[in-house]
Amino acid sequence: MTEMDMIRLVGAEFENTDDETIESWIEFVRPMVSKKQFGKLYKQAIALLVCHRMKVAGLGEGAMSGLASAGGGGSGGVSIASISDGGTSLSFNSGAGNWVFTNAELSITSYGQQFIQLVKMCVVPIHIRGEWG
Repeated sequence: MTEMDMIRLVGAEFENTDDETIESWIEFVRPMVSKKQFGKLYKQAIALLVCHRMKVAGLGEGAMSGLASAGGGGSGGVSIASISDGGTSLSFNSGAGNWVFTNAELSITSYGQQFIQLVKMCVVPIHIRGEWG
């Protein structure tokens, strides 16, 4: 299964997004995802990150499809505090500003949250502990 197939599978809201646009997003995020770190889940990580980035950019259908025009802009940052659709409301706050790519930015979409879970499963953090004796 290719990244495109996975995006079409998990991101049904992007069914009307043309393949060329999705391929461009795949190439954009590919350098941000390590094959070595994600191993067998590399393609899934790419697919989830692409879905997240496309959603933040305003592509797809649903409550957050206008996210980019509401303040996220092309910078990847999020400056709105909440969004509502019918009886459902989503609130978030990224204190990191528009220049820092953080977990707060990833947590605003279900795709980003799933990507965070993959990171937690696959990427082993390095802890450096200095003790001065």
